[in-house]
Amino acid sequence: MAETAAAPARPSALAEFWYYFRENRGAVIGLWFFAVFVFVAIFAPLIAPYDPTEQFRQSTLVPPAWEEGGSWAFPLGTDPLGRDMLSRLLNGARYSFFVGIVVVVVAASGGILMGLVAGFGPRWLDTIIMRFMDVILAFPSLLLALVLVAILGPSLTNAMIAIALVLQPHYVRLTRASVLSERTKDYVISARVAGARLPRLMFVTVLPNCLAPIIVQAALSFSTAILDAAALGFLGMGAQPPTPEWGTMLAEAREFILRAWWVVTFPGLAILVTVLAINLMGDGLRDALDPKLKRS
Repeated sequence: MAETAAAPARPSALAEFWYYFRENRGAVIGLWFFAVFVFVAIFAPLIAPYDPTEQFRQSTLVPPAWEEGGSWAFPLGTDPLGRDMLSRLLNGARYSFFVGIVVVVVAASGGILMGLVAGFGPRWLDTIIMRFMDVILAFPSLLLALVLVAILGPSLTNAMIAIALVLQPHYVRLTRASVLSERTKDYVISARVAGARLPRLMFVTVLPNCLAPIIVQAALSFSTAILDAAALGFLGMGAQPPTPEWGTMLAEAREFILRAWWVVTFPGLAILVTVLAINLMGDGLRDALDPKLKRS
């Protein structure tokens, strides 16, 4: 009896994800930049040539090394207080990474929980939660974060709390929409008939099938958190001097923008490149995780 040909093995979920992710070249470039950003954030104290708050009073506003008057002792120049720009930029990545992680974890945790409650709860509870989220979304996000920080007090911690609260409605709406779509499917009905209790239905049966859009939202929220934290720092409501946070660095250097272009250009470029890389990576995640966007 002739042997039947073996069916080709189905690629693993990770291999399939990477296949669709790498189709987007911009996303791959963004991933590499994000990997460099994470590496710098973790090892900044070992990479930076100086302490970010150390002042060299005899070397204030030294231009970058390739310009006339520059020195390779300070490759990207110094700020008005004689602090090394390269060291401050590298250490600033740590604060931006920390802000992104904390904001995404807090906003996603609370948003997913409320979204599950709204999707599975009674109609009146769903209405209360969603109308409250609509009220938050009715305000410009940065303005609302600014008001919250003004109430709580200017600091990096309060800025993270404010940004997390502002971003939370996006997770609530996204989770609720996914839950309402999934809860009528056969596998959920079967689990309910089999006697699965509500917590198991919410967190074990339905939530894993709602994670794809939430992961994409988390990536985009990461970049939004960095941008909003920098904006609050620039307005003096985020990290306070001498913290080497990129937005705060921009605020400290405003009056020297015409005399020393590097003190504002480099922090601005750091914010631009980081946010752009994360957004490109988020687009790739969307392409790889959304079944509607996958090619057959």
